[in-house]
Amino acid sequence: MVATEARSEALDPIAPAVGTARNPLLNLRLSLPGRIALAFLAFTAVAALTAPLIAPYEPNQVDYDVILQGPTFDHPLGTDEFGRDQLSRLLYGARISLLVPLAAVLLGTVGGGLLGLVTGYAGGRLDAIFQRLGDVIMSFPFLVAALVIVTVLGPSQTNVVITLAVVQLPRAARIVRSATLTVREELFVEAARTIGANPARIIFIHVLPGTIAPFIVAATIALGAMVLAEASMSFLGLGVPPPTSTWGNMLSGSSRLYVNDAPWLVISPGIAITLLVLAFNTAGDALRDALDPRLRNR
Repeated sequence: MVATEARSEALDPIAPAVGTARNPLLNLRLSLPGRIALAFLAFTAVAALTAPLIAPYEPNQVDYDVILQGPTFDHPLGTDEFGRDQLSRLLYGARISLLVPLAAVLLGTVGGGLLGLVTGYAGGRLDAIFQRLGDVIMSFPFLVAALVIVTVLGPSQTNVVITLAVVQLPRAARIVRSATLTVREELFVEAARTIGANPARIIFIHVLPGTIAPFIVAATIALGAMVLAEASMSFLGLGVPPPTSTWGNMLSGSSRLYVNDAPWLVISPGIAITLLVLAFNTAGDALRDALDPRLRNR
């Protein structure tokens, strides 16, 4: 036993080196569209974080003297039916429209990634059970499944995060499981088994580095879908309830009633959602191309 542990420890300096050599994140080169997308995402995040400092008004501040007023110097994006400033609501809404998808992806993709890592390495009956459970969830369209779950739980910010995480979990698990099935057959993993390394050590030290790249790509691309899902749920009244400002609920309710007379009510949040989803998808595509050697030089 002592000899086995000593041989396992002797392999430690080699294992990180192998993982480093196989990790394409260290030589990541993003395309120009990818860099632009990341710059836009960083700008949006900064604007959301500093909303209390840069927003000209409180998001729910009512002014009946400027109801449905078009863009002016005082209200660059106009006002809504309560005289609330659209720019301020857009800046504060960015916090929810970023926080909810990020939290959902963090829970769903990390949880699903760990599940796919463990079940993919273990295989057998455990893997089969979780794959069938994932098939049940994935048999429903993404948004339909989310709407069903949030209807049961009730509309709230926490429930929206839980709903989106649950729907994302089997998709992330399947992606990471596929990568795990490939990595677990590598020679350095077989060598670790031969010298007696325990399964947990093999999974998290030898197999995990080989699944990081698809994990990051899956998380980045999922963010775009999460933004759309959150906006759709808020639009339908099943997301974060008013008066909290989100880009989705800025498009719902009375905005649809006044769209002909006050088109600025839907233009600004609509463009914001479109640009955010486009940025996440572009960043995800750029990461995929940079991390896949077959696509890197195209």
